[in-house]
Amino acid sequence: MTQQFWKSKTLTEMTREEWESLCDHCGKCCLIKLADEDEAQSVYYTDIVCDLFDQQTGHCTDYWRRETRVPSCLRLTQDNLEQIEWLPLSCAYRRIMEGRGLADWHHLVSGDKNSIHQTGHSVLGKVVFEKDVNEEEFEEHIVEWPLNETNSETGNKTSNSSKN
Repeated sequence: MTQQFWKSKTLTEMTREEWESLCDHCGKCCLIKLADEDEAQSVYYTDIVCDLFDQQTGHCTDYWRRETRVPSCLRLTQDNLEQIEWLPLSCAYRRIMEGRGLADWHHLVSGDKNSIHQTGHSVLGKVVFEKDVNEEEFEEHIVEWPLNETNSETGNKTSNSSKN
């Protein structure tokens, strides 16, 4: 893989290997999200994670078959990225798409796959499994922290949430 390919290629120019390597394994895509039927295009994150999520690594335990095992799982691709509005500000794919580059805690920048967890940008230690929560209780698990991002240069937090 070419070093710092994300600086010289657009997302659509990336190879499959490069595309897959962009995932920072934050686990925010694995969180159950709820849509507000009264508010157009309002999506709320919960602290409930898909049962395939590995709490030790931040990886999917069955990545290549996840869509078969979890029909609601959405595969992020170069073709659908712009249509997925719920991606958090910290998402590497979103950051590259918006021209913001990778965060300093991203493993391709830091050289350490654990830096995302060590800096608190992943869901590790913050979630419960879907199998452990009754569906009627999902709304009680709505959280805002997945939408927040700390700007490493300023220390300021930003949010793409419309909810306060």
